[in-house]
Amino acid sequence: MKGLCLWLALLTCLMVKVYGKIFRRCELASVMRRWGMEGHEGYTLDDWVCLAYYASGFNTAKVTHNIDGTSEYGLFQINSRSWCADHHSTSRNLCSLSCRDLVGDEIIDDIICVKRAVAGPDGLEAWDGWRNHCRGKNLHYWTATCKL
Repeated sequence: MKGLCLWLALLTCLMVKVYGKIFRRCELASVMRRWGMEGHEGYTLDDWVCLAYYASGFNTAKVTHNIDGTSEYGLFQINSRSWCADHHSTSRNLCSLSCRDLVGDEIIDDIICVKRAVAGPDGLEAWDGWRNHCRGKNLHYWTATCKL
């Protein structure tokens, strides 16, 4: 019986899919630059890296559940009310994707969606993390030591 329990525990561990990634600062800056984030909607690459840090800690698998029944997903903590479908809350799904697509290690869906979201009237002001920690600050240090 002990052997069977050990075998089942091992099998369960092997079946669990590793999902998500925690980026290093310069690695993320490089990916964002490659996907055209520098200067997008007037925001610097430093703005975007700062946002990602304060939104998710560079963790693509982060999910935050809000008291209003919505959730925020992925690197930029994109909210399910407007931007993605999570099948738990009513969504306009303006990015035409499942919220689960925002929590993997591939971030192109996140980038495409955040570009759409930031094009709205509030821009990055819609993110508390950016407004409270990045707006109006000298952000040069976010990418200054990166080889971009």
